[in-house]
Amino acid sequence: MSFKFTLLYQDRASRARAGVFSTPHGDIPTPVFAPVGTQATVKAMSPRDLEELGAPLILANTYHLYLRPGAELIAKLGGLHRFMAWNGPILTDSGGFQVFSLQSLRQVDDDGVIFRSHLDGSEHHFTPEKAIRVQELLGADIIMCLDECAPPLDRAYNEEALRRTHLWAERCREAQTRDDQALFGIVQGGVFADLRRESAEFLTTLDFPGYAIGGLSVGETKAQMHEMLEVTTALLPADRPRYLMGVGAPEDLFECVARGVDMFDCVLPTRIARNGAVFTRRGRLNLRNACHADDPNPIEENCTCYTCRTFSRAYLRHLIQAKEILGLHLTTLHNLHFLLELMRQIRQSILEGTFVELKEAFLAEYPGNQNEA
Repeated sequence: MSFKFTLLYQDRASRARAGVFSTPHGDIPTPVFAPVGTQATVKAMSPRDLEELGAPLILANTYHLYLRPGAELIAKLGGLHRFMAWNGPILTDSGGFQVFSLQSLRQVDDDGVIFRSHLDGSEHHFTPEKAIRVQELLGADIIMCLDECAPPLDRAYNEEALRRTHLWAERCREAQTRDDQALFGIVQGGVFADLRRESAEFLTTLDFPGYAIGGLSVGETKAQMHEMLEVTTALLPADRPRYLMGVGAPEDLFECVARGVDMFDCVLPTRIARNGAVFTRRGRLNLRNACHADDPNPIEENCTCYTCRTFSRAYLRHLIQAKEILGLHLTTLHNLHFLLELMRQIRQSILEGTFVELKEAFLAEYPGNQNEA
């Protein structure tokens, strides 16, 4: 196996921890935030941009790449790393979340999922074995078991989805043929502590090299998410990375790192950037607002990203209002820099034993989503 997780430091005042996950395409310092490159591209960014930002890991989406351009084509052209010219570690999800979000376009049973493409309506059948085969063709460093993501508050649905997720995890484990890909099991269970315990305890018996936590940040409250994380991370092996899927707001990174999470991904920084919203340490800033029309200041003083070193809020607002492509690039660049730099600071504070102080200072100043200027 080409994978090893080294735990460097465990914070004494919280469950926060710093480590390194070694992969065939490089080491991933944890905790880590992974920009999302759904269709083998992080929207509005080139691989060179991501390298300059110091992104340690990026995510690509199995469902979308399976439909277009096709996993076989990507494999023929040398695999995902060569196809998208990214030499660092890549994680692919199983496509399960996208399939289950199709709702009326899918049918689920123990064998797998039959779904219709959102592109052309064509019918496809995903089994656990096929999810692994597609991800092996893509060739990412970290791959995911096929799982079923249930509405978090529906007890009956979660019980059935949990049974199916565990069945599929066993089949995914048996189907894997490549030893240069780390297959992660996915803990499900909604907001029900007993189901989360059952899932974590079962999946650890399969001895995965890492564990994802799914089915959170999909409709439950922040308090419920935090409670489920505390239940789940306590049951996962200390010598394996823990990946919380689909979470990436700055305040959530602090709260979830404090509860023992090592890896994150989220479309949030790139999605809001395309709508003219940017992160600052005092909350999100909406550059579309008229008050920025003649503002000579950067998005944030003391930010070292190219956008803030070079351009004013007034110029950025002009680009956004004029629908210029450069505006999307510059706001995306800033948002990714903000989160990647924040995660580097979080990691360093864990190593120095000052994580709780950094967390309290940041959250005292950061209002979350409630204050967009």
